[in-house]
Amino acid sequence: MLHRLGLIALCLLLTQAAAPAQDWPTRPIRAIIPFGAGSATDLVPRIVFEQLSSQLGQPIVVENRTGAGGTLGTSAVAKADSDGYTLLAHSNALTVAPAIYSNLPYDTVNDFTAIIPFGSLPAVLIMSPEKGFKTIQAMVAAAKAKPGSFNYGSVGVGSGTHLSAEKLKLGAGFDAVHIPFRGGPEALTEVIAGRVDFYFCPINTALPLIREGKLVALVTNGTARAPELPDVPTTLEAGYKDSDFPIWIGMLAPARTPQPIIDRLSAETIKALKVPGTQDRLAKAGITPLMMTPPEFDARIKAEIVSNIAVAKAAGIKPN
Repeated sequence: MLHRLGLIALCLLLTQAAAPAQDWPTRPIRAIIPFGAGSATDLVPRIVFEQLSSQLGQPIVVENRTGAGGTLGTSAVAKADSDGYTLLAHSNALTVAPAIYSNLPYDTVNDFTAIIPFGSLPAVLIMSPEKGFKTIQAMVAAAKAKPGSFNYGSVGVGSGTHLSAEKLKLGAGFDAVHIPFRGGPEALTEVIAGRVDFYFCPINTALPLIREGKLVALVTNGTARAPELPDVPTTLEAGYKDSDFPIWIGMLAPARTPQPIIDRLSAETIKALKVPGTQDRLAKAGITPLMMTPPEFDARIKAEIVSNIAVAKAAGIKPN
């Protein structure tokens, strides 16, 4: 009799645990983006969330919570309830943070559940046409001939734009001085003026300036050539090992979020990404599809953390 009662109690507990996931969502969902409005990490999720909220029948309210290299907003999600009503839209800056910050207010691996990437965005190495370089090989040769004479811009220590340059430096075997800026517009201004030699810029931002002839594109850092710049080789094609560093943008949730909610979010996002209107808007933003299951996305995040720590160590970047 006691055994039977125990089984009944267990069934009731399982039913109660499953019920919220089955009913979810019954109210608006909050999505925290740890970077400012207008960045690729802000624009891309908004495109996807617009379609996703329609499918889920609830609004997805985006909150830009910036500061500390994206760690403030990320920490807020790590501490949020694991009920599916708080999500994190982030980029591979998430996997860079452990290499840059010694005392993160969260555990990058254990405090989050990976859901799905929205896609990837290659960066393009740009420089002023006044520099006179036509190929990446010519630029690298010049940098090797005069060690320390080149410099490059980024949007901050540990940013994707910073590590993109460091991976190229390591792969190609040359040196250059890092000049961090507060944001992309400042870095672009200095590159166009010729005061900064090169900058790995998100391709969607750089494309108009390249087409206007204000900038020259020497190489991209995706795993394949960018459709927007079919004549520009990748860093891997140029012969520089382990120099690829495409930016992914995706969605995560607090750890212990019920698996049925994770699975539904993944499935609904895949549907949203296949809607022609959404596909067109993402393509215009320079986004390349990157379909992954939650376990695959989780594995990629873990592998990148290890890789980025190694790159930062080799580049002499010390955690703050």
